[in-house]
Amino acid sequence: MLIRINGEQPDTKALDKIVNCLKEGGVIIYPTDTVYALGCDFTQAKAVERVCKLKGIKPEKSNFSFVCSDLSHLSEFTGAIPNHVFRVMKKAFPGPYTFILEANGKVPKLLKQNRKTVGIRIPDHVICKAIITALGNPLLSTSLHDSSDDILEYFSDPEVIHRQYEDLVDLVVDGGFGNIYPSTVIDCSQGEFEIVREGAGSLDILN
Repeated sequence: MLIRINGEQPDTKALDKIVNCLKEGGVIIYPTDTVYALGCDFTQAKAVERVCKLKGIKPEKSNFSFVCSDLSHLSEFTGAIPNHVFRVMKKAFPGPYTFILEANGKVPKLLKQNRKTVGIRIPDHVICKAIITALGNPLLSTSLHDSSDDILEYFSDPEVIHRQYEDLVDLVVDGGFGNIYPSTVIDCSQGEFEIVREGAGSLDILN
């Protein structure tokens, strides 16, 4: 199913459909401030397994992020964050960044396994924030890209996404054309800033 939603003022009925889908263990594709992403309610284990199957990876070897609406969710998934790291995160969020942090014991075992880190995203995107706020908890998410191509290409047209994924996911949220550049990924799990991937977010936040 393709749901078109107003990017400036998301429709309540459309949001209700999306949230009900997520709460029932559905998998969606939705827009962010960077690229379109696969997402599900992180509390729904079967939905997490479906996302992993779609990506062709095991949960413990995944590059998933918890997509939050604001910084208040950090304590749900991360250990103590050093002050200098938190200051940079406050500058970066909301925005096109993923911060890799030390995970705490609340991260679902299905995802954590032998991993000790977790990715955190707070996109600067009205639809994305509205979905998370209505759901009441963060989304488990991973970037959507065309894995059939040797060159990593990200989908930007929601109608093309729907044609390719309509039999694989429950909903595609059409928020208009997306970006083709993924988030900038910064690993802070050891207390230092290690650039894992340069993407849409400027590295000037580190200065």
